[in-house]
Amino acid sequence: MNDYYDILGVNRDATQEEIKKAYRKLAIKYHPDRNPGDKKAEEKFKKINEAYSVLSDESKRAQYDQFGSVGDMGGFSGFEGFESATAEDIFDTFSSVFGDIFGDFQSRRNRRKRPQKGEDVRLNLTIDFKEAVFGAEKEIEIKNRKICPNCNGTGAEKGGIQTCPYCKGRGEVEYSQGFFSVRKTCQHCSGSGKIITKTCKRCSGSGYIYEKEKLKIKIPPGIDNGNIIKVSNRGYEGRNGGPNGDLYIYISVRESDLFKRDGKNIILELPISITQATLGATIKVPTIWGEEELSIPPGTQNNRKFIMKGKGVELSGTRGDQIVIINVKIPTTITQRQREILEEFAKESGEELTYKDSIIGKFKNIFK
Repeated sequence: MNDYYDILGVNRDATQEEIKKAYRKLAIKYHPDRNPGDKKAEEKFKKINEAYSVLSDESKRAQYDQFGSVGDMGGFSGFEGFESATAEDIFDTFSSVFGDIFGDFQSRRNRRKRPQKGEDVRLNLTIDFKEAVFGAEKEIEIKNRKICPNCNGTGAEKGGIQTCPYCKGRGEVEYSQGFFSVRKTCQHCSGSGKIITKTCKRCSGSGYIYEKEKLKIKIPPGIDNGNIIKVSNRGYEGRNGGPNGDLYIYISVRESDLFKRDGKNIILELPISITQATLGATIKVPTIWGEEELSIPPGTQNNRKFIMKGKGVELSGTRGDQIVIINVKIPTTITQRQREILEEFAKESGEELTYKDSIIGKFKNIFK
C-alpha cells in the first residue's frame, strides 16, 4: 500500500495548510483535462484524491497514522462511485480547495433565473446659482430602458425561440475524459438552453426598449457644484421581477455675475471710489438675501475684507457669512477741475508730484 504522505510529497508532521497546498498543486498537474488519454496520470489523480481525503480529515488522519489504514477504505476512502462523478460532485467535494476552478454550473443556471436589479443611470444637470442656494423643483427628461413588452425580454418574436439542439435545453454540454466527466456552458446558447430563430422586431433582439420620460425632482437648498442627488428606483428596469436601478444626478452650478461661493460663505468683490475709500461712506451691498447697508470707514484700503454675518448660504440649519472684498477703483480719465482738486489735495498732504531727481536717484537716496 502506498504511503499517503509520500503521494502528496509532505512530511508526517505537515500542517493542514501544507497538505492542502501540496494537494492542489498535484491535482491540477494530474487532472484528466490536462492529460487526456493518459492512464498513468488518471491513476495518479485517483491516488492523490484518496490521500487527500484521508489526510485532510483530522480523525481519519489520526487513525491512519496509528493503524496505517482507515477502516475499510475500499481503495478510495469516502469516494464510492467516483469514476462516474460529474463536475458538480467534484465541486462539492473540493470547493474548500479549488473554489471555482471546476465551476459551479448549477449556481450559474440559477443565477440567470433569480431576480436581478436593473442598472443604475447617471445624468448630468446644470442649475443656476440661485437654484443651488435656495433649492428648486426641476423637470428633467430621462431615457429609460425597459424590458421589451413584445418579447418579454427574450429578444424573439412569438414562436421564434426554440430549445437549443446542442445542449437539449440544459444550457451545458458534458464532456468525458476517461473516468471523469466535465460540464461546460453551451457556447451555442450561452447557457440559456434556448436559441432565437426569429428576432423581435420591436427591440431588434436586444430584449429592451428605450422610452423618454419626464420626471420632476427637488433640488435641496444649499446644494453645491459636484454634489449628487439619488432618485431611488428610477434607473433601468430589473429582470425576473428584480427591482429597478437608481438614478444618480450629478450637479453642476452656473457661476454668478456677482457672487462666488466657498462652502457656506458667499464672496463679493465690491468696487468703491477713491473718495468713498478716503472719506468713508455707507453703501448698499447686494447679498443673496437682498440689499444690506455696509459702513465703509474713512481710509479704507484696497482688498480690505468686511464680514457680513449670517448673509451666506443656509445649510443644515445654519447660515454662513458674506465676505466683502473692497476694490478701490482708480479713474482712468478726470476733468480739469478734478485735476486741480487732486493737485491741491497733494499739496496739502505735502506730496510732490514732480521731482528734481530722477526715480533712480530717489532709490539711491533711500538706500544711503
